[in-house]
Amino acid sequence: MTVTQSSVDLTTSTGTMRCSVIRPTLDGAFPTVIFYSEIFQITEPIARTAAYLAGHGYVVVVPEVFHELNPIGTVLAYDDAGKDKGNDDKFTKPLTDHDTDTAAIVQWLDEQEFCNGTLGSFGVCLGGHLACRAALHPRVQAAACLYATDIHSSTMPAGDQPQTIEQLSSIAGELMFVWGRQDPHVPLDGRKLLYSTLNDAENNFTWHELNGQHAFMRDEGDRYDPELATLCHRLILDLFHRTLR
Repeated sequence: MTVTQSSVDLTTSTGTMRCSVIRPTLDGAFPTVIFYSEIFQITEPIARTAAYLAGHGYVVVVPEVFHELNPIGTVLAYDDAGKDKGNDDKFTKPLTDHDTDTAAIVQWLDEQEFCNGTLGSFGVCLGGHLACRAALHPRVQAAACLYATDIHSSTMPAGDQPQTIEQLSSIAGELMFVWGRQDPHVPLDGRKLLYSTLNDAENNFTWHELNGQHAFMRDEGDRYDPELATLCHRLILDLFHRTLR
């Protein structure tokens, strides 16, 4: 189905957060997915992925994950300068501020007639971590977490709350993790730690390891693997079709 795109500026505890909202052009109320970007914020590949998901019958909300640390509308380039700035932002903003961002999005969604009340989360890279973190919110029924960074290492600042890996037992929704086996950001030992922690916590989760590099779904640059990306889109849609409809 065709989609329409708009933006909304939400008030959060740490300032104004702009979100891109992509949804079906058809009338009606639809399931919603909060899509958390990589450190570069809402780039063209992120926008295309959001539109792809929305076209399958979802309202997709993409927040500017570092809205406190950049002018509204900032998009970082896929270059060394953009990577350095994004990583600085990642290790500056505490996870608790991402938590309050998620709460602000959920509150806004509950006021929208085009949302039917069911909610999932999805993210890549940093966003994969934030999608998992969002599942701590009791309204999030399923989370698709792709090559999620820093969960295993607990290296992001957490404010006055425990690290994400320490709270997995509090997640009631279904989790899906997808990894690239050639991804240096989440090595084998890190994946083993997270896998065993999920098992010990008795989470409802699925786990997929593919022969790909970090960011293999990003349809820009030499890491892009279209075949793996197509497979992952199918896994994501299967998860949300089953849990949110």
